[in-house]
Amino acid sequence: MSDTVAETPRSNTDLDTPVLARLSTLDRFLPVWIIAAMAAGLLLGRLVPGLDDALDAVEVGDVSLPIAVGLLLMMYPVLAKVRYSELDRVTGDRKLLVASLVLNWLVGPALMFALAWLLLPDQAEYRTGLVIVGLARCIAMVLIWNDLSCGDREAAAVLVAINSVFQIVAFAALGWFYLQVLPGWLGLSTTSAEFSVWAIVLSVLVFLGIPLLAGFLTRTIGEHTVGRSRYESRFLPKIGPVALYGLLFTIVMLFALQGDAITTQPWDVVRIALPLLAYFALVFGGSFLLGMRLRLGYAKTATLAFTAAGNNFELAIAVAIGTFGVTSGQALAGVVGPLIEVPVLVALVYVSLWAARRFFPDDPTVPARGDGGASL
Repeated sequence: MSDTVAETPRSNTDLDTPVLARLSTLDRFLPVWIIAAMAAGLLLGRLVPGLDDALDAVEVGDVSLPIAVGLLLMMYPVLAKVRYSELDRVTGDRKLLVASLVLNWLVGPALMFALAWLLLPDQAEYRTGLVIVGLARCIAMVLIWNDLSCGDREAAAVLVAINSVFQIVAFAALGWFYLQVLPGWLGLSTTSAEFSVWAIVLSVLVFLGIPLLAGFLTRTIGEHTVGRSRYESRFLPKIGPVALYGLLFTIVMLFALQGDAITTQPWDVVRIALPLLAYFALVFGGSFLLGMRLRLGYAKTATLAFTAAGNNFELAIAVAIGTFGVTSGQALAGVVGPLIEVPVLVALVYVSLWAARRFFPDDPTVPARGDGGASL
């Protein structure tokens, strides 16, 4: 297919309506719900003795079972919305695929490495933790951010699948390169680390494979039973809010599990946050501008930017804990990741929706009135 294949237009596009007015009440206050969920998790972690041990008692792929459940609930409705019959529209878009691969596996890790060394030159453990975060490309929460910004669902599904394959194949090799080879070439201190390839494979199979299979079967059976129109107009709105509830539940559980580590080392959290903030701003902004330069259209541009900016903090935390220990600085760097990523990427959803109106005035993929997030 051509690189310039057209998107499926969104109906009733209204560019004159303010972005916030196009969002549902639930989505309009999404930052409030996110902050409340983070605060609730931190309070639970601090006020309930032994809660972190209880939450961590049962694991799925080195991730706490409650967090695993939240991730699956969060991803299933989004993947049930994907029109799998239209995936060839994305796989034929060479510009999008090449841009995503370059941003995710060349630019992202290299930028995180540079920021970690630039802003944390005296903190080897935190620096190593950030490098691991930079290598763990997002395969979960990015689907939520993409849907909230009305990005291309089919493109997101394909790019997440590609990230999953590269994560299995390249994570350990890139870890060795960025922790030992490149620092050695630059005359910097090196870090020795061995990553469990099986842990990475299991993470991908559980957190992408299960909801992807469930979403595909739901879409296929639903369309065959009631037709596409009724499936999308009646069934999807009923399961859509589950994704947002799953996101909020995941945030509460994640911060309850790691709340003590975050609240007892506030200055260290601030230091770790600085390179993360710079990373998100640079990657998202650069990716969005690249999408505009390549004339991908709004929906694919938003998808490119969010898939490049997001990280798989669940995997990063699991790898850091498994390799360096639960009390290590590397693990703390992974834990601080979602503390920064969640509110920042929620803010970038609003930036993306504003940019749609400002820079894509005649684009049929720009979100229409009511196309905001709770329609997840």
